[in-house]
Amino acid sequence: MKYPKFAALLLCLLPQIQVLNAAPDLGKYEMVTGIHQTPSSSPISVIGGVVDARTDEAIIGASISIKGTSRGTITDIDGKFTLKVNPGEVLVISYVGYMTQEVTVEDGKLLMIRLHENTELLEEVVVTAYGSGQKKASMVGAVEAIRPADLEVPSANLSNAFAGRLAGVIAMQRSGAPGADGSSFYIRGISTMSGATNPLIILDGVEISAGDLDLIDPEIIESFSILKDATATAMYGTRGANGVMIVTTKTGRNIDKPVINFRVEGKMNMPTKIQELVDGVSYMNLFNEAIANEGNTSTIIPYTSEQIEGTRLGLNPYVFPNVDWYEEVFKSHSFDESFNVNIRGGGKYVDYFSSITVNHLTGMIKDRSSDFTSYNNSINMMRYAFQNNVNAYLSPTTRLSLRLNVQLRDGRQPNLGVQDLFTQVLNTSPTEAPVYFPADGIASSTKWGTTDRVNPGQRTNPVAALSNGYTDTFASTVVAALEFDQKLDFITEGLSFRALASFKNYSYNAMGASSAWNGYHLGDYWVDENGNYQYTTTLNTGNAGESDTSLKPTVGNSGDRRFYFQSYLEYARTFGLHDVNAMFLYNQDEQVIHLTAANLINSLPYRKQGIAARLSYAYDGKYLAEINMGYNGSENFASGHRWGFFPSIALGYNISEEPFFAPLRQVISHLKIRGSWGKVGNDDIGAERFAYMPIMNMGNRGYQTGYTGNRTSYYGPSYGRYANEDLTWEVGEKINVGLDMTLFRSLNLTLEFFREDRDNIFQRRATVPGYIGVAGTTILGNFAAMRNQGAELSLDYNKQFGKDWFVSFKGTFTYAHNEITQYDESPMYDFQSFIGQSANMTGVLVSDGLFASDEEAANSNQQIGSILGAGDIKYVDISGDGIINGNDWVWKGHPTVPEIVYGFGPSIKWKNLDFSFFFQGVARTSLIMSNFHPFGTNSVRNVLQWIADERWSPENPDVNATYPRLTMSSSTNNQYTSDYWLRNASFLKLKNAEIGYTHKNMRFYISGMNLLTFSPFKYWDPEQGGGNGMVYPTQRTFNVGFQMTIDTGKKR
Repeated sequence: MKYPKFAALLLCLLPQIQVLNAAPDLGKYEMVTGIHQTPSSSPISVIGGVVDARTDEAIIGASISIKGTSRGTITDIDGKFTLKVNPGEVLVISYVGYMTQEVTVEDGKLLMIRLHENTELLEEVVVTAYGSGQKKASMVGAVEAIRPADLEVPSANLSNAFAGRLAGVIAMQRSGAPGADGSSFYIRGISTMSGATNPLIILDGVEISAGDLDLIDPEIIESFSILKDATATAMYGTRGANGVMIVTTKTGRNIDKPVINFRVEGKMNMPTKIQELVDGVSYMNLFNEAIANEGNTSTIIPYTSEQIEGTRLGLNPYVFPNVDWYEEVFKSHSFDESFNVNIRGGGKYVDYFSSITVNHLTGMIKDRSSDFTSYNNSINMMRYAFQNNVNAYLSPTTRLSLRLNVQLRDGRQPNLGVQDLFTQVLNTSPTEAPVYFPADGIASSTKWGTTDRVNPGQRTNPVAALSNGYTDTFASTVVAALEFDQKLDFITEGLSFRALASFKNYSYNAMGASSAWNGYHLGDYWVDENGNYQYTTTLNTGNAGESDTSLKPTVGNSGDRRFYFQSYLEYARTFGLHDVNAMFLYNQDEQVIHLTAANLINSLPYRKQGIAARLSYAYDGKYLAEINMGYNGSENFASGHRWGFFPSIALGYNISEEPFFAPLRQVISHLKIRGSWGKVGNDDIGAERFAYMPIMNMGNRGYQTGYTGNRTSYYGPSYGRYANEDLTWEVGEKINVGLDMTLFRSLNLTLEFFREDRDNIFQRRATVPGYIGVAGTTILGNFAAMRNQGAELSLDYNKQFGKDWFVSFKGTFTYAHNEITQYDESPMYDFQSFIGQSANMTGVLVSDGLFASDEEAANSNQQIGSILGAGDIKYVDISGDGIINGNDWVWKGHPTVPEIVYGFGPSIKWKNLDFSFFFQGVARTSLIMSNFHPFGTNSVRNVLQWIADERWSPENPDVNATYPRLTMSSSTNNQYTSDYWLRNASFLKLKNAEIGYTHKNMRFYISGMNLLTFSPFKYWDPEQGGGNGMVYPTQRTFNVGFQMTIDTGKKR
């Protein structure tokens, strides 16, 4: 409905009219015309209408509320409303996508309110390369900005909020261990097989690590941007080849009094899923079954019926032990706490922002050391983060800023690594020995229980290993940045200069103590005349006597420091319909590693240097163009190859700004198409430095020539690495096409298609025959190439329903598939070539169920290193040579890094209540199960419950059983990497859910993380990846929090 018609209708109804316009620059109203009656104190019925100031269309569902009360209404299908109010009360008129307007009610009974579009979304400044800002509407690169509030999840690590929330970011949390439970993440997948695959991370202009990023509290973040295509990252040159994440922290404000905000949270953590192990009696029966399955080939003594029955009845815990090692070592849950307080304030000449975050982290490991020693070595970690930002306005055109970020980590943990502890729990029999034998007055230390079935080096006791020492760690990271901004309008309007100097220092110190422990195994046992069991024990070390169990100190140190400097000139000017922006930048970077041992090469500083430039142009907000370039030098290449030039160009078209698009704006309020092309460079060759130079081994190393059985050895100097002065930059050519659209002023949609061709990838030559004497020599070159391509979709929906309901929805979808297009190789068969495959794929044998009988196994020509029988895995002769062996492997499944990541979820607010949840999933990813097989040669590994339930056995000869026959000795055939152990690792998780209540300036909330998992893989959380599942599991977290803001200041 057009505004003039609506006005005419209202004029017919009432003679007194008040027309109000929302001023787009001030957000207030302007009286255009009005006729007022004598003021009255009694309630009046106000009739009004709300229309779009630009199109004169009626706005349906606009919220009309009386300020400071719960009374209100919404506009009807014609944009009209009626509301009883008292003269002098203030009406608040709002609608998603428009600027909110406040109107003071007078005696006039008819209001016509014209709302202006809120252009903040289009005018929003997104932080891009080197901290410069660009309006969202005029951007032509693939840049995504996320609200810091979307990163607030019940986790101590920021990266655990990435998965599914950031289009283009592939993130996986592989562990739940405190301090090591951050996610691994990539921007648009993986494009190289050489050194760095992770994105560059910038905090306030300074490069930081993924670990540093994890310790940043979302409370201190002002903006978070992700640069994905060549246009967005080209200015970073070599540093931005794999994408860039830019984090900018909050600054102060010019307000009368400071704003104080604090938050406190308490968390309870528990495993999402744990592997169950069989009990002692089941273990014994399965142990005996494994011996019987091997027939006469096994020399292992089975458990007797007396031992099995004694264990079943629990006759004596030392003679017939039945130990749940998992229960002995791990807790079912743990508790963490976190606290943040920040203050924001300032005046005309100085403003400041200061924040302190404290996290207390514990873990699942029990405090068993206190039961046997004088110390507690359970996980106990304190993390402190300080952020202090100060801006000094030296003049109206000059600003000096200091940003200081300090992160401290202080903790204690067992000497034994957490992963080693899980491994010991799996590898220790529940029936071979108790946790410890009672003191006998002879042994001078705890008599830890072990088995004598295996070699001394394989005799484990998880509780003893857990209790034999502790490690205290302290790590500190200090990032200081001094920035100077000077406007140079006195030279020419729009010109400015900025310089940044930063220092980053990381220091790690570990001090601890460890001791040996004495293991004892059961000797003889008998029943005395009173019916009590008596027994003897034998020390593992025999006649060598007890080991010294006194604590021995351990010390470790590491660290690095980085100096960085950049300066640039920027020019931003508008000439009528023409917007011009230009930048020219110089930067240099130096990193020094703190060495703990003498090493000439590693003692040298890592240095980089470069220049960058950008030129952008926009005409009338419709036609957009941008050119970027980076020119960077690297120490890894010889003279003539050290410098790389990386340009990019991008074009954009804001179609919705064209006059012919006006009829569609009610449906499509914004539409932009854009495209970019550019190149990026990478000089990271992993651990190799000065890779073009040779390495000579001058010691008595020697080398061999010839074939097996006919080799000749030579001694003297040899090459560790050949020189290659033609080694040069790894270069990626990136293409991106994007579409940005807003529908009905409430649904924002971004669609991206991307492709990168990475050439000259660093690779160690694989086609040099070893018989010429270079088997131990590295030959590096630019031998490989890869293509990475895919698509991204991002959806944001925001809608106000009436005055009480607000609904938003967010969804993302990312698909990134890489393929190796060139590789230096000499495969035995063409189907084993790397070319055409994705990175992170697994080569496997192809299985064909299990052998149905011993005869079938004997008649096969399968040569995988074991004596075969019924119930063993049967493989396919892929090569067709009539022999089935390890050479028949093929590429199968999907990469271990997901190719598809997606997420979706709503957020709903009703009055003071808010509720949200978020699902996150992955697809097209596989995992390989390994290192979990029961028993084993010189091993007494326990049995996972699912193996006991789903195995092949003489009583259940299912050729499609989940697990093949049990054997006491390690079965090379059944344990070989094959598709029998290849699993689909896709999943969908209820990643987060939260409900909160706001009262004035306070908010109370309850939230959860990793609440539900839906997956075809059932044995452990598939996000943890392959292996045996016996790792520190990802955690299901329940969180209770309280937040309060004290804001007594007013903007001047």
